[in-house]
Amino acid sequence: MTVERYIRVFAGLFIMLSLALGVEGSPLFVNKWFLAFTAFVGLNLFQFGLTNFCPMGVILRKLGVKDGNACGTGGCC
Repeated sequence: MTVERYIRVFAGLFIMLSLALGVEGSPLFVNKWFLAFTAFVGLNLFQFGLTNFCPMGVILRKLGVKDGNACGTGGCC
């Protein structure tokens, strides 16, 4: 998988987990303040879309995950 796919997977996972922990009707409900984490992830995704900079992307690249921007390397669609 590429950096951008990992970012999407982690963002989706964090959003679903924080919603499960923050929505009162959920069987995993802990506290409403977990919804702030949902907003944080959404804000980071918005900022990434505008600036093409993502802190998680920097961390993933340092861990050796490939970018996959060129066609033929598995990075296209």
